[in-house]
Amino acid sequence: MLPWKRVLRPLAALLLTAAAVTVPATTAQATGAPSSGWNDYSCKPSAAHPRPVVLVHGTLGNSVDNWLGLAPYLKVGGYCVFSLDYGQLDGVPFFHGLGPVEKSAGQLKVFVDKVLAATGAAETDVVGHSQGGMMPRYYLKFLGGAAKVNALVGIAPSNHGTDLNGFTHLLPYFPGAADLLSKNTPALADQVTGSAFLAKLNAGGDTVPGVRYTVIATRYDEVVTPWRSQYLTGPDVRNVLLQDLCPVDLSEHVAVGLLDRVAFHEVANALDPARARPTTCASAFE
Repeated sequence: MLPWKRVLRPLAALLLTAAAVTVPATTAQATGAPSSGWNDYSCKPSAAHPRPVVLVHGTLGNSVDNWLGLAPYLKVGGYCVFSLDYGQLDGVPFFHGLGPVEKSAGQLKVFVDKVLAATGAAETDVVGHSQGGMMPRYYLKFLGGAAKVNALVGIAPSNHGTDLNGFTHLLPYFPGAADLLSKNTPALADQVTGSAFLAKLNAGGDTVPGVRYTVIATRYDEVVTPWRSQYLTGPDVRNVLLQDLCPVDLSEHVAVGLLDRVAFHEVANALDPARARPTTCASAFE
């Protein structure tokens, strides 16, 4: 008998992820710009924060809803903040990050160039959630991004893929399921542990010279599993487990990117290590 409870749990997690990152997508996208002040192309980086921050949403997310918490947090901190939509599929509104990851990295390249041209900055910092924490590594490694990015901060990133709590191991038992996944939602197929895309991305090492890497993971992640697969190895890497900073933090995959101010505090530390302050449970109230 198939372990149906193990099958249904990650499927439920995916549905919860989609719901959380797309409400209220219709209202936000209809206006064309968030009301809280990011994606302001007249913003000029300050001496204290000389690099603009580019936010990269996760799978099934978009440039507004994924960042309703973190973007204003960084704006209040004095950063110029920008976010993009990528990985769109024809006929699928609001649910982005589903196209081939390599193509999405090309979209990020174009967007970073646009941000640098508008702000006059020489480099940017990139912060991504889930796929958005992994996809920029392709840009850094293969598309010249290392010359334009100072730091990459991944929140629950799918750096080495996911087995969805073992669910992906069942794909061979459903003939045609893997091909269907690859054809209709390429980014999901690219993020399955052991995919050809991930083999290419991680061959020869996880990092490239000249970029600082931070990974912020939660042990309660139910989407990118096992959670330790999110970690990177290599020079200039800092892997952070959220519960080492705040043991009572129960955030899972969605909440850590959307709502968790303890995680946000650690993002700010990663962006400005010279002014970093200890991240604790009390950081949620700062």
